[in-house]
Parts: sequence; structure tokens; C-alpha cells
Amino acid sequence: MSDPNKPKPTTNDAGIAVSSDEHSLTIGPNGPIALQDHYLIEQMANFNRERIPERQPHAKGSGAFGHFQVTNDVSKFTKASVFQPGAKTDTLARFSTVAGERGSPDTWRDPRGFALKFYTDEGNYDLVGNNTPVFFIRDPMKFQHFIRSQKRRADTNLRDHDMQWDFWTLSPESAHQVTWLMGDRGIPKSWRHMNGYSSHTYLWVNAQGEKFWVKYHFKTDQGIDFLTQEEADKMAGSDGDYHTRDLYQAIERGDHPSWTMMVQVMPFAEGETYRINPFDLTKVWPHKDYPLIEVGKFTLNRNPTDHHTEIEQAAFEPNSLVPGIGISPDKMLMARIFSYADAHRHRLGVNYKQIPVNSPRSPVHSYSKDGAMRVQNVSDPVYAPNSKGGPSAQPEEYPAEQAWGGEGDLVRKAYTLREDDDDFSQPRALINEVMDDAARERLVNNVVGHLLDGVSPQVLERAFEYWKNIDADIGKRIEAGVKAG
Repeated sequence: MSDPNKPKPTTNDAGIAVSSDEHSLTIGPNGPIALQDHYLIEQMANFNRERIPERQPHAKGSGAFGHFQVTNDVSKFTKASVFQPGAKTDTLARFSTVAGERGSPDTWRDPRGFALKFYTDEGNYDLVGNNTPVFFIRDPMKFQHFIRSQKRRADTNLRDHDMQWDFWTLSPESAHQVTWLMGDRGIPKSWRHMNGYSSHTYLWVNAQGEKFWVKYHFKTDQGIDFLTQEEADKMAGSDGDYHTRDLYQAIERGDHPSWTMMVQVMPFAEGETYRINPFDLTKVWPHKDYPLIEVGKFTLNRNPTDHHTEIEQAAFEPNSLVPGIGISPDKMLMARIFSYADAHRHRLGVNYKQIPVNSPRSPVHSYSKDGAMRVQNVSDPVYAPNSKGGPSAQPEEYPAEQAWGGEGDLVRKAYTLREDDDDFSQPRALINEVMDDAARERLVNNVVGHLLDGVSPQVLERAFEYWKNIDADIGKRIEAGVKAG
């Protein structure tokens, strides 16, 4: 019987015990290193290959595991098993900044990613959102350019506020998100103290085939809280991993954070007639028109034991949709259906869904075959259709559910404008109907400080006009603050 108190022997990656943790194989104690020291070579080669490509956006972040518990019956809206009465589902959550690199501070002013993976009995369901209900743009053609405007310059390798405001002021649809970003929620106190949103509109289908448009809201049970710009700047210098540390330590001490999941539900037919385009990612649905309906609660109660395998290699993708849930005609969402999975194949390899954290808990009967890092066995037949007993699609049981269509010529045009589809009324309402005087003062100060940091004169003039379009008084205060600074 082995002694449980005796240290485990070091082995190489093949499980073979090694003779030293400290000394290379040399010809005599002072001689050259021998090429056949395969353990030394394994150590150095693995070290050189430890890093995988970081995510393009959302590189800095962390997360935890938990569960989702349904607390209200919404089966009249969706047949998805994860949202049926009494269902309890294991989950993974990852929170992140958008623009920063893996080593950047947690407390930069930035939207936060809010990604969830539900390990359902019908396959993995991924919901990839942010801590804001809107986004900067509504057409994916501009996404790459938007992200590059937030990243580092090619010449100096420095982030540049002039690039950011240049893009924003030339893209008036960004006004709603920029107002959120420059307000209090632009720097949450912690990941535990922020809401999450699907932002996109999704399709729900019930057991009778009835269809509904939905938006997801995850309301923090810890309460909304934020850091001021001064507090965040100080924290960036003293504890750049503050949000990562806060989540880990809260779970470690048994203070398990939770969020109440709610949805707004729009009858399918109203999607064509509602005064706001319900698929425009820069807009919200007023709650007076579509009030929040409770669905359940998700709680995080287990920290990762290996950040690389369980968080860094976690792959979230909006195309992971289970029966009863589909996409909408949101152009940004339709593009993300392709781009996320494509990014994972580049970053993690074509078989990224076989990494344990990404593996579904339900059976897999696919025709995917071979490729780098494939570890799950494949047996013939590896083609379809076949007469050899291989899996076959069952459209009667799993019909296509994206039952919406379009008609018209192929064009490159913006959404057709509806009654209330301007770019500035919703951010104006956010300022005047949601913020109080103190929040408005902080908004002005945040914008003034941001604009004073290297923004060129011609972009400044556009920024002043941009804010005056949102709200005349706020715009004048921002202009006066910049000119006084």
C-alpha cells in the first residue's frame, strides 16, 4: 500500500518517472548538455508552446461554474427543456472586458462581456451577451473597424482616444452605447454588481409551434454598483486583476453571486409593426410596452481549478441553440453565428468542442471526422445518408424553427427606418429619465476627461456636436468643460 503522506513522483507527460527536477543531463557535472535529455527538451518545448492565441475582443476575463434553476413557468413561450418548470441546469459563466489584452487592467472603462453556457440535456446552449442592453453598431460590416478603433495604434502601439471618438462621431448609431459607457455602468464595481443582457433579440418557439421574439435580462441579486473614474484609475495601478480576484474570493468564502433571469416577450407578428425595429442592436424595448417576465436564477458556486483548461479554452458561440430557441433577423447576430465558431477553430483547433469544458453533457452523434486534437472515437459509417445504421436527421421530431423569412432584392442598405428609429432619442431618455443630477454630472466629467486625452481638434468639434444631438444641455456642458480644461 502506498504511503499517502509520501510526495508523488514527478513524471514526464507520458507518466514516466523522472530522476531530477533540477539538473539537466550533461557529460560530467561541468560538461555540455546531452541532446538525448528528452525530459529537458519536453519541458522547454512545452513552455515555448504554452500560450494559445488570445481572443481578439474579450481577451481579459475570468469566470466560474454554477447552475440555473427555473423559478417561473414560461413554457407557453418556449419548449426549450432548459426553461421548463423545475429544470435545473449546470452552467459556466465568463465575464470580460472588450478592448483590453489579457494583461490589461480589469477596471478600464469598457463594456463587459457576459457569456453563459448551459449544459442542457438537449445539447449546449450558449448565450453570449454584455453588461449593456445595446451595442455601438447595428451592421457587422463595421464590427472589425469598431474593434480596431479601440485597440492599439499601428505606429505607437498605444491606445488612442482620438481613434475612438473619430469612429464614434462618424457612426451616430453608437450614441446609445457610448452614453451607457460614459455613465456609471461603464465601470462596474465588480462582475457581481452588474447586470447581463442578451442585447440581441432571439426567437422562442413553444410546443405548439407558436413563435415569440425575446430579449434576455440578467438582474444582479447583489445590486448595481460602480467605480468612479478616479477609483478605477487607482485600482488599475494597485490591483489590475481586481474583478478577477473579487469573483474568485467571493465564491471561495461561500458568498455565491446570483442573477435573476428575466425576458421581454414580443408576439411574433408585432415584430413587423412595432414602432422601433426590434432587431436593431442599438435600441431597447421600453419596459412599459414589454414588461420583464421572470424565468429563473443562475448562481455561481464553484471556482475553476485550472484557469487555462476551464476558462481560457472555454468557447461560447451564439450558434449553439437548442430546440425551442432560434435567431432573429438581427444583422449583427446573424454575423456572430459564423464569426464566433470561426474564431474558436482558429484559436483552439477544429475539435474545440471536445475540450472538456466545451463538451456537451448530452450524447453526440455527429459526422465530424479527424482533424488536429481529435480524441473522441469515430466509427463507420462516417457519411450520410447511409444504410449501415448511422445517425439520421429526424425533421419530424426536430423541425427547423427559424420560421421567418424575407423578400426583396439583394442590397447593401441600412435597416428601413420606423417611427421611432432615430439614433439619439433613446440615449437622451437614458440621460434625462434614468440618470439623476449626480449621475449626469459624472457623465459630463467622464466624457470631458476622455476627450482631453489626445483627441484632435477636428474630432473634438464632431464630438461636441455628437453630444448636443444626444442632449443639448449635456453637449454644452461637455464643450465648456473641454475648453476650460
